[in-house]
Amino acid sequence: MKTCSTGLCTPPTAADLFRTRREFLMQSGLGFGALSLAALAGMGELPGCAAEVNATSPLAPRKPHFPAKAKRVLHIFAQGAPSHLDTWDPKPELAKFDGKSLPNGGTGFASPFKFPKQGKSGLEISEVWPALSQHADKLAVIRSTYTDIPAHDQATIFMNTGSLRFSRPSVGAWVLYGLGSENQSLPGFIALSPGNVDAQNLRSAFLPGAFQGTAVNSTRNRPEELIENIRNKFVSLPEQRRQLDLLQQLNEVHAQKMRKDGQLEARLQAYELAFQMQMEAVDAFDLTKEPQAMHDLYGTNTAQGRQMLIARRLLQKGVRFVQVWHGGWDHHNNMATNMRNTAGAIDKPFAALLTDLAQRGMLDETLVVWGGEFGRTPAADGNAMGNPGRNHNAKAMSVVLAGGGVKGGVAHGQTDELGAMAVEDKVHIHDVHATMLHLLGFDHEKLTFRHNGRDFRLTDVYGNVVRQVVA
Repeated sequence: MKTCSTGLCTPPTAADLFRTRREFLMQSGLGFGALSLAALAGMGELPGCAAEVNATSPLAPRKPHFPAKAKRVLHIFAQGAPSHLDTWDPKPELAKFDGKSLPNGGTGFASPFKFPKQGKSGLEISEVWPALSQHADKLAVIRSTYTDIPAHDQATIFMNTGSLRFSRPSVGAWVLYGLGSENQSLPGFIALSPGNVDAQNLRSAFLPGAFQGTAVNSTRNRPEELIENIRNKFVSLPEQRRQLDLLQQLNEVHAQKMRKDGQLEARLQAYELAFQMQMEAVDAFDLTKEPQAMHDLYGTNTAQGRQMLIARRLLQKGVRFVQVWHGGWDHHNNMATNMRNTAGAIDKPFAALLTDLAQRGMLDETLVVWGGEFGRTPAADGNAMGNPGRNHNAKAMSVVLAGGGVKGGVAHGQTDELGAMAVEDKVHIHDVHATMLHLLGFDHEKLTFRHNGRDFRLTDVYGNVVRQVVA
């Protein structure tokens, strides 16, 4: 007797042991059809009975555990590990050690930037953020964040999946698994990047394939260039519709005569989504439909300006999790110039997005997250006597939150007097993820998926909600 997701499979009866010639040929034919569908789904041999999230559509909207403060997420990933000491975490004590030996070794390097108080809250923000600082009262800066390892690839995967192991579901995949999507004609998780993104950071892994992130190269302008092969050059839309309908009919027959299969359902759903995207995605990525005032606000003459305006359009169209990748933060030397350039590239577009979302009444329901993979040392790196930068540091970093359910104008936690490590109200990456899920209406300990005999979750066996930044 075999156990299935819907209960116990019934044992064979005597009638099952005998077949007419017609029945034998029909079931044999279905067997070949099943093999074809398996190959189509890229699965090879069909697996055993699989649990399904939603038999109709894995992306169908679902309710969270409790009333949510945010309905969607914009994650701006500052790839390269920005220095917290030059952006969000002022350390005047470090100036006393500028060019001198630090207690724990190395040559001290005071930040070349001032940290004026901004807004009614008086939140101290680096001068590299002239536009973003105007939104100080909307921002919550977690200054006591830390991670596990100061290596770019591993720390990036950790920030995006909550695990140092490869092939774990990404944060975006977990959010989609929990909430589904508000738009069935677009992917629920889209990553905008000016280059290639390591697929490890976008994977659904053991979650259903429909929850995997879709990477879009945002360096291009026209929708047909942004999404390769968005249009089928060989088959018309009506013909594609007939092909998909036939696949669905074959799948229904397969499910009735044999069994449902979660992976096959997910792959067919992906085909259906790809068909729908030919119309919806072209509209979502077409910035010519925006008025000139929006282009001026975001500065769409730059890559980051276009990225952020596209991000708003995707959020507006119901995409649940939008990620914007912004690189160039690996400042091992010439911090004074490089930091201004890198922060300056995203400063105006980031501020524009907060302004735009607020004016549209969307900011209260959109959780905005900014951060990199780790922080930087108070000691100089590179040309310490000329144009220094900073080395890698996993013990201290800053993460910034805004929008849905976030208490604005606050700085939570502290690093030590030189900014070398988090010391007060320490916040691990697992805690950041737990807080994100909490704002979306989930108990991070209960949002689980059973795989290989155990229940997995984004925060593994760790994580505490940082309630001090929750409004």
